Amino acid sequence: MPLIILLLSVLVIAADQVLKLLVIQYLKPDGVKTIFDGLLSFVYVENRGAAFSILQNQRWLFIGITLVICILIIYALFRYGNHEFFSYAASALIVGGGIGNLIDRILKGFVVDYIHVSFFPAIFNFGDCCVTVGTVFLMIHVLFFADDSHGAEKVLRTK
Repeated sequence: MPLIILLLSVLVIAADQVLKLLVIQYLKPDGVKTIFDGLLSFVYVENRGAAFSILQNQRWLFIGITLVICILIIYALFRYGNHEFFSYAASALIVGGGIGNLIDRILKGFVVDYIHVSFFPAIFNFGDCCVTVGTVFLMIHVLFFADDSHGAEKVLRTK
């Protein structure tokens, strides 16, 4: 199963990179494309920082942190013995989204961001979404399934 999860990570990386190529080709010249007025727009941004553009121009710090986290997750993918849906999904999403953004940082020196929703101040990308959802899945796994091989039964019994 770990090899299948790594293949899913590769699909996430590919989707992230294809979306960014499309954004660079079609959105960068215009800068902004409104999809749903007042709710969703695509905005081309070259983010040289982390979330909310904090820690600007710390490229090598982010490259190092991303590499360490991805290596730890891949190691755990093969060594951890109590995987459930959430831990597998978390692994694929975090590694795929993290490496997608890592490729940008290494090759371009910045991450291409393009999704803007009106109720959220930051502009983000598909890889960011994957890392965020993967982190939520990892938290669900740790909180509800990590200590008990019958985690789903445990959650259902507590309701």
